[in-house]
Amino acid sequence: MSDHDLQQKIHDAIANPKNIGEMTDADSVGTVGSPDCGDMLRMWVKFKDEDGRRVIDRATFQTFGCETAIAVASVATELVAGKTVEEALSMSGADLSAPLGALPPMKIHCAQLVEGALRSALTGVPSPMAAPLPPQTATLIESFTARPENERTVKVVLKPKAS
Repeated sequence: MSDHDLQQKIHDAIANPKNIGEMTDADSVGTVGSPDCGDMLRMWVKFKDEDGRRVIDRATFQTFGCETAIAVASVATELVAGKTVEEALSMSGADLSAPLGALPPMKIHCAQLVEGALRSALTGVPSPMAAPLPPQTATLIESFTARPENERTVKVVLKPKAS
């Protein structure tokens, strides 16, 4: 697949993202962030019983991330629908981003971020691929701007130059 084809698939996923937004009736939520690039992603998962099996009914996401992270999260939420937890956990970041084609090396972390959020939502265990974010905050923006209680702020005041 050419770079142009990949960019077109990512553009299409961005132009019409699927399953974006908070799910208030979710059964589980996973949130991860990448200290390397600053991207953050939260994924909600809702289950249903189907033929005696517990499967993913739907998944949604919110992200502070680049277009590739949005595109991968969008296609991943479509891919996991109807899968059991075990089936979804067996999917790698490459599997979750496969409908977009091979990602360039500098964008593989986007697929790993989505995989980490999905794993966190399905297991309740933070992913080693991305750092867990504080679970007590209500929104993704609050997670992004949250400061630890023991963190102090310093105000820097510049003294005017003497003439």
